Amino acid sequence: MRAFLDNNFLLSNDSSQRLYHQYAAAQPILDYHCHLPPEDIAGNRRFANLYEIWLEGDHYKWRAMRGNGIAERYVTGDASPYEKFLAWARTVPYTLRNPLYHWTHLELQRYFGITDLLDEHSAPAIWERASAELAHELTVHGILRKFRVDVVCTTDDPTDDLRHHREIAKSQLATRVFPAFRPDKALAIHSAEFGPWVEKLSKAADIEIKNLGTFLDALRKRHDDFHGLGSRLSDHGLEYCFATPCSDATAAAIFDKGRNRKPMSEAETTQFASFMMLFFARLDAEKGWTKQLHLGALRNVNSGARQVIGPDTGYDTIADFPQIRPLAAYLDLLARENALPRMILYNNNPNDTFAFATLIGCFQDGLVPGRIQYGSAWWFLDQKEGITAQLNALSNVGLLSRFIGMVTDSRSFMSYPRHEYFRRILCDIIGQDVTRGELPDNDAVLRRLVEDVCYGNARSYLNLPEAPPPGPSVKISGPVAELS
Repeated sequence: MRAFLDNNFLLSNDSSQRLYHQYAAAQPILDYHCHLPPEDIAGNRRFANLYEIWLEGDHYKWRAMRGNGIAERYVTGDASPYEKFLAWARTVPYTLRNPLYHWTHLELQRYFGITDLLDEHSAPAIWERASAELAHELTVHGILRKFRVDVVCTTDDPTDDLRHHREIAKSQLATRVFPAFRPDKALAIHSAEFGPWVEKLSKAADIEIKNLGTFLDALRKRHDDFHGLGSRLSDHGLEYCFATPCSDATAAAIFDKGRNRKPMSEAETTQFASFMMLFFARLDAEKGWTKQLHLGALRNVNSGARQVIGPDTGYDTIADFPQIRPLAAYLDLLARENALPRMILYNNNPNDTFAFATLIGCFQDGLVPGRIQYGSAWWFLDQKEGITAQLNALSNVGLLSRFIGMVTDSRSFMSYPRHEYFRRILCDIIGQDVTRGELPDNDAVLRRLVEDVCYGNARSYLNLPEAPPPGPSVKISGPVAELS
C-alpha cells in the first residue's frame, strides 16, 4: 500500500514516475491566467497567518464549509481569522475524495513542510508552524521564487490605472508580471452599473465619452496602455458567446439607451454584446494578442445569499447553455474578415468537453501551431477527473503535443501546487499508455511532449515580452520544490 502524498503521488507506474521526476518537475511555471492582486505583488505582501494566505476569498473552501454545516459567521462573517481557520480544519476530514483534500495537504507540504493531516486536533500546531514560516521567507516574492514562477498574468479591468503593474515593472522581481485585459463590464449595457463604469473608463483613458465612437476610442486607448505594459492576453467570462449581427448604427442607438438608463430588450443587449465582442477580437488580432473565453458558468444563483453576502462568494454552478453554435458563429465571423486572434476556449460543463475539443480544429490556420487552443480544465472541472477528461478529449480529436498547459485561475498565492497536480496527472496518463504499449518507451519522444505541455508551448505561443516594460527582469534559477 502506498503512503498518502508520497514522492510518487498520482504516478502509478515506473514510466509515469520517470517522466514526472526527470522532465516535468523541473519546468518553471508560466501562469498565464490568474486573479492574483497586483497590489500584493507590488508591495511584496507578507501574510500574517494561514487565514490571510489560504482562506481569505477562497470560495472553494467556503462551499465545502457550508456543506459541512459551518455557520456563515465562520465562513465570510465576523469571526476571527483563527476561528475561521479552525472551522476549515474541522471541515477538511469531510473533504475526502474532493480535490480540496489533495490540494490542502499538498499545499501544507510544499509551503511549510507540514506532513500532518489537518483536522481540529492538529490545527493549533499547524497554525503556529505556518505562521512562523510566513513571518520569514514566504512573502509574495519569496513564494514566486520558491515555486520558480517565470510569468504571472493577472486579470485587470480596463478602468484600472495599472500603477501596481508599473511598480512591479520597475522592481527587481525576477518573475515577469503582466496585466491581462478583462473588459466584460463593457458588454453589460443593461446593468445599473454601466453608467458609472463608463465614467471610470473616461477618466482612466482621459477621453470624454459622449457616444459609441468615443466609448470605443477610450477602450482602444486602454488596450494600448495595457499593451505598453506587456499585456498580450485578454479574457472574457461569459455564460455563452455572442454572435448576433449588429450594425454600427444599431450599436450606437443601444449605447445611447444604456447611457441614459432607458429600458431595452434582451435582443438589444445581445446585439450590443455581440458588437463589442467583435470589436475586442479585432483589437486583439491587430496586436497579436491571445483572447481567452471562459464559458458556461451560471453565477450567483442564490439570490438571498447574494443580497446578504454579496456576489462571487461561492454560489455559482455549472450551466447548461447551448455553447457550440454561437461560439462557432463568432469564430466564423472573425475568420471571414481575417480578424481571428489566437484564442483559448475554456468550458465549464463536462457535456461540452468533446464539442470544444473538436471545434478548435475547425479554425486552425496552418500557420501558427495550435492557434486555437482548448483550454485547461476550468473551475468545477479543475480536478483529477476533469483534467483527465480534457487531456483525453484533446488527445483523441486534436494535438495534445501543442497544448499550452495549466493555469491556476486562482486568487490565492497558495495555489501553485496545482501546476504540480496537473503535471503528475499528465505524466501518469502518458506513462500508462507506455506501460500498455500504446506509446513508445522512448524518452527522446516523450520528453519533448512533457516539457512542451508543462511550459515550452505556452512560452512560444503567447508572445510575451522577455521583460515587463519598463522594468528589468532576472532569470529564475535553482531547483524546483520537491516532495518531502
